[in-house]
Amino acid sequence: MNFAMWKKALQIIPSVSKEEWDRLDLISKWLISTRAAVLVMTFISAALAGLFAWRDDAFDLLPWLALVFGLIMAHASNNIFNDYTDFVRGVDKDNYYRNIYGAQPIASGLMTKRQHLTYFAVTAGLALLAGLYLIFINANDPVVWVLLGLGAFFVLFYTWPLKYIALGEAAVLLVWGPLMIGGGYYVLAHTWDWNVVLACLPYALGVTTVIFGKHIDKLDKDKAKNIHTLPVVLGEKISRYTVLAMMVIPYFLTAYLIVIKFFTPIMAIVLLAIPTFLRMYPVFLKPKPETKPEGPEGRGWPLYFVGFGFYNNRAFGMYFMLGLLLDILIRVLPATQNFWR
Repeated sequence: MNFAMWKKALQIIPSVSKEEWDRLDLISKWLISTRAAVLVMTFISAALAGLFAWRDDAFDLLPWLALVFGLIMAHASNNIFNDYTDFVRGVDKDNYYRNIYGAQPIASGLMTKRQHLTYFAVTAGLALLAGLYLIFINANDPVVWVLLGLGAFFVLFYTWPLKYIALGEAAVLLVWGPLMIGGGYYVLAHTWDWNVVLACLPYALGVTTVIFGKHIDKLDKDKAKNIHTLPVVLGEKISRYTVLAMMVIPYFLTAYLIVIKFFTPIMAIVLLAIPTFLRMYPVFLKPKPETKPEGPEGRGWPLYFVGFGFYNNRAFGMYFMLGLLLDILIRVLPATQNFWR
């Protein structure tokens, strides 16, 4: 067991040689193949769904654990299938980004196509089992079947054709917000709540800034390969300002939800993420540098904007989740219930 590699793969997307790969254990290979470092975003979405359910006295530990496991496995299988799709479509040829900033298991010669598809089948199968369990405990509720079907659709078709026709970013917003959080809440609470859907958008917008930043980073490469991501359609400058807007809007959405008393004022704790935003926003005011910057800004090069989007989303997401936890505790403490009504 290579615990050091487990830790590394959960923090970054490591590059490994064929010799290093052959010495790794199965879990290390799976973590690298699934780009496990980004799976934390899915865990936060699942955690938020659980917190909203707990707030409404509808939390059940076992179904929530199945939800967390199923969503993480679905995201992981999507990442594996993305690499397979890009490889068979020839996208990863000619030193494409995915080969530079981390190991692309097939294109880097670490795995055969058959081995890669086996990883996908097992991972997707585990996600499906979790989904079927949630359907079973929800008495075959047709809405849960629809949610499972939508999840499967985005796993299979995000990379192609959605990303190719400027719908990838909208898919990310929909999946990490209304589908994962709103749908996860439905699975646990057995009811659809539009306020929960609205309340999930602050975090989902942050996740969308990450994929938006990544697509800005490789805009020229994607344009040359006829991959029409939204940044390719909008252009680099408008895309950078779009990311900034998506970083600011969550604060206003949170404030609105406090005003209508869906949240208690404790959710203003998200303002503690503003110092992180203030460090990030100047980066998006300028085009991507032509050469690798010195210091921390150059970490992960040739990826650039995606890292700043990830750090900003992580800061806001953690404060948002902490605020929601405190919001729940305030509501259940007898001494504070009347004060916040």
